[in-house]
Amino acid sequence: MRDSRLDRLAEIFLTHSLTLEKGDGFLVSASTEAVPLVKAILRKSAELGVYPVVELADEEVTRLRTGLFDPADPAAHAFLESAVRWDEVRWQDLKGRIAIRGTVNAGELSDIPQERMKMVAAKNRPIQDLVINHRKWVLFDWPTRGMAQKAGMSYDRFFDYTMEVSDLDYARLEAAETVLAGYLDRADQVRIEGPGTELSFSIAGIPTVCCCGRRNIPDGEVYTAPVEGTLEGVVTYNVPTVYWGRSFRNVRLEFRGGVIVASDCDGDKEALQAILDSDPGARKIGEFSFGVNNAIREPIGNILFDEKIGGSFHLTPGAAYAKADNGNRSSIHWDLVSIQRPEYGGGRIWLDGVLLREDGLFLPEDLLPLNP
Repeated sequence: MRDSRLDRLAEIFLTHSLTLEKGDGFLVSASTEAVPLVKAILRKSAELGVYPVVELADEEVTRLRTGLFDPADPAAHAFLESAVRWDEVRWQDLKGRIAIRGTVNAGELSDIPQERMKMVAAKNRPIQDLVINHRKWVLFDWPTRGMAQKAGMSYDRFFDYTMEVSDLDYARLEAAETVLAGYLDRADQVRIEGPGTELSFSIAGIPTVCCCGRRNIPDGEVYTAPVEGTLEGVVTYNVPTVYWGRSFRNVRLEFRGGVIVASDCDGDKEALQAILDSDPGARKIGEFSFGVNNAIREPIGNILFDEKIGGSFHLTPGAAYAKADNGNRSSIHWDLVSIQRPEYGGGRIWLDGVLLREDGLFLPEDLLPLNP
């Protein structure tokens, strides 16, 4: 069955997110679950005269392949380094990537030793940096039954929900986000207050980026990054998260001199420490962002959606993005989210001592279009 909403998504990917021109080549890396959307991309590619390279992946195959690489085996290191060189050659001729995940089992990688996860992530970092910072790309999560179950919805409802929150008027959103970006670009000091959170840092001189469908679908965030060494205080995140196949709740991070010096969570505390010990940059913050997609109101256990929740912010341990670069480098980028609406305990964010947002609502009149 052909769904016109998938044709609409394909059009957004190719003409808005990647802005491809006739003759361009690009990569589609997709879950086997998402074949209906891949077909829609191929149909739209034929109309536009662009050329996709298609790679299909399966979660269980990914688990088995990741498990092959033993950090104690020099041959494993050599193979992964060779694979990076092959990809670097290919990316000389590709304009961008559409990445379509299709998570059936969020814990599929949970039995892979963390040392192997670290190794694969570190070896792949050059390609990730190349694509993220020097190519156009967009990420989408195909709605699966596993994701629907995690979200507490029927599959039909979850499919419809995904389409609803993804097909936005991104031009209108960009106009509203641009006003917020102006506030951030003019600011120096940020202070965040909420349950379990009392944190301050500088964003002076770090560019601000509006996210309006060119990198993620669904989208709706405005991000910058803290100046290195300025984070002081503590932050507690009230949105559950999954990373490296492990689940975490109420992650709490304490900062001194811009570095995470203490951490806690409800969940696997050893796994939390292992993630933060991935490399020196994993204990620093690479992104600070406001979530402004008001069609997304509640967490569903999927960061592509949860980081966009209206009335939220996220503060990300790990690598900075090139467009808002504070110099932090890491093999991880872990978006941890806190919702500040009243039903989640509320909270406030100040810029240079002026209250910008209270209980998830922006206060300046020219920012009201970002409220529900």
